[in-house]
Amino acid sequence: MSYQLRREEVVDLAGLQAMLEHSPGQAAQAILAAAGQGVVEAQLLLGQILLDGRGIEQDAEVARRWFQIAAQGGNGMAHNMLGRCLEHGWGGAVDLAQAAIHYARAADSGLDWGMYNLGNLLATGRGLPADQVQALACYEKAAHLGHAKSMNLYGRYIEQGIATACSPARALRWYRRSAESGDFRGMFSLAMVLVERGELEAAGRWLDKARLSGNGNFLRSALASLQAAGPMMTTHALAYAQALKASDPL
Repeated sequence: MSYQLRREEVVDLAGLQAMLEHSPGQAAQAILAAAGQGVVEAQLLLGQILLDGRGIEQDAEVARRWFQIAAQGGNGMAHNMLGRCLEHGWGGAVDLAQAAIHYARAADSGLDWGMYNLGNLLATGRGLPADQVQALACYEKAAHLGHAKSMNLYGRYIEQGIATACSPARALRWYRRSAESGDFRGMFSLAMVLVERGELEAAGRWLDKARLSGNGNFLRSALASLQAAGPMMTTHALAYAQALKASDPL
């Protein structure tokens, strides 16, 4: 039975998100009803649950359409999610140029995720010409807004002197902020700097935390760095190798 949203009913999005935990099907019907009545935040949430197949049949193509509808209302996160669909080919063709446009609109709305994603395209020259100065500006803005992944990348630009003055001390501070904010790549960046400083015990704690929270792609790249670091990292390299194998047994 479909959920009918009464005209006088107030849409409690926080309540609907909580309902997804224990009654996902019922929550999905309520979200669909609210989205159909033009509630932009519900349209955005509907797109997300369609991507995830949560409480509703997974359908990336329809999810993309709802993100597009929500974006027409100027929602920054909707622009960001539409950009992700376009970047990764979720629900349709990859179009990096259009992804960049939507990330830019999300960034212009003040959304840190939009800044981060636009920075990634600028840094790699995908969808628009590579521009390290503008990529740095995106990461810097998002970092100052508290975006943990951007803190790590901002620190990397500073550490390596990319489009800005090299400052290991400043980079270390941003790596630490990223790590303490929960980003596993930031944890790893901080750990490797601490290794260089000879602070092996503190480095080991951050390496362990990064290993336990990182995904397969991260574990693979981190393992290569640990193996290149020499004998002092052998124990951690073995632990990362085991974690990588467990994450991708095939």
